[in-house]
Amino acid sequence: MDRPLLNRRLAAFGTTIFAEMSALAQRTGSINLGQGFPDADGPEEVREAAVRALRDGRGNQYPPGPGIPELRTAVAAHQERFYGHLGLSYDPDTEVLVTAGATEALAASLLALLEPGDEVVALEPYYDSYAAGIAMAGGRRVPVTLRPSAETGAYHLDLDEFRDALTDNTRLILLNTPHNPTGTVLSRDELAAIAALAVERDLLVVADEVYEHLVFEGEHLPIASFPGMRERTVTIGSAGKTFSFTGWKVGWVTAAPELISAVRSAKQFLTYVSAGPFQYAVAEALALPDSYFTGLRDDLRAKRDILATGLTDAGFGVFRPAGTYFITTDIRPLGETDGFAFCRALPERAGVVAIPNAVFYDHQDQGAPFVRFAFCKGTAVLQEAAGRLKRL
Repeated sequence: MDRPLLNRRLAAFGTTIFAEMSALAQRTGSINLGQGFPDADGPEEVREAAVRALRDGRGNQYPPGPGIPELRTAVAAHQERFYGHLGLSYDPDTEVLVTAGATEALAASLLALLEPGDEVVALEPYYDSYAAGIAMAGGRRVPVTLRPSAETGAYHLDLDEFRDALTDNTRLILLNTPHNPTGTVLSRDELAAIAALAVERDLLVVADEVYEHLVFEGEHLPIASFPGMRERTVTIGSAGKTFSFTGWKVGWVTAAPELISAVRSAKQFLTYVSAGPFQYAVAEALALPDSYFTGLRDDLRAKRDILATGLTDAGFGVFRPAGTYFITTDIRPLGETDGFAFCRALPERAGVVAIPNAVFYDHQDQGAPFVRFAFCKGTAVLQEAAGRLKRL
C-alpha cells in the first residue's frame, strides 16, 4: 500500500509524550508528576450518585444528544451562581451542550467553526490537543508566546504581540485561562484588551476554562462576560479537573444558540453521546456547597507550595503558578538545557516523572529548558517527590 495510513496533518503528533512518560513511570516505579490526573477520587457523595444512577437504570442507554436535562440545568445554574454578578447566564435548553470531556468540546468547536485555511491565534505553550484539533479542522495555528520573567516568577502575555498576530485570515482566538502549562491567570485588563480586539475584528473565541475553580492568586473572569463577547464566545468547562473524576469524561459547552447548534452538529459525529450515568452524578456535583470549591482551591494551593518549595530546594528555577495544578520549572540552574533528555533521564536519576514543556510549543526552542510538574497528588506523595528530587 503506497498511501499513508494516517493523515499527514495528524501524523506529526503520533503517540503523545504523556503516554511515553506514564509508561516510563510504571516501568521504573517512579512518582508520576507528569500527567495531570489526581491520585485520589473525588467526593464520595458524587461517586454514590453515579452508582445510584447505574442501579436505577438512568443513563445506561443513549442519553439525549445535548446531554441530560438535569446536567444542562446544573451547568446553567453553576454559571449563574459563580458569574451571574458579571451578567453571565445561559438557557439550559438552547445554550448548553454536554460533551465527552473538554477534549471533545474543543475538537467539536474547532471542527464546527473553522474552514480550511482559517487562522487560529492561541497562547503558546498550549496543550497538544489544541494543535491536533486545529489541524483536523484544516486551520492554521498562529502562536503568541507567553514568556517567563525571572523577576516576577511568572509568565506574561505581550498584548502588542497578540495584536500583531491578528490578520485578515484570523477567524478564531483559542484562549486558555487559567493557563496550562504555565499557571498564568489573565488579568481583567488583559482579558478586556483581548475582548476589544475580538469585537473590533469580528472574531470568534473558544475559551478553555476547565481550571476555573483552581485560582490561587487573582480571579477567574470568563471572557464571555466582557462587552460584546457573549454572542461570539464558546466556553468549555469540565468535571474532570474540578471534581477529580478525569476518567468520567464529562465536559460541557456554553454559548449562544447558533454557536451551540454548530458545535452540536460536529459533536454528534464524534461520540454522539457519552457517560450517561456519570452525567447525573456531575449534575449533583455542580450543586455542592461553596465550601467544596474553596476547599479544593485551598488544598491545591497548599500542595502547590509544598512542591514549589521542594523544587526550589532541589535547584530548579520555579515559576509559581497563579492557577491550575501545574508548575513550570527552569532546568538551566541545574546545568541542563534539553527538557526532553532531562525528563527521560529523571526517573532513573530521581524516581520522578515530569513533562518537557517543549512539547507544548510550535517554537520548541522557546520551551526547551522548561519542565512541567503536576501537584494534584497527595501531600505525602508530593513530600516524597520533593525529597527524591534533592538527589539531583
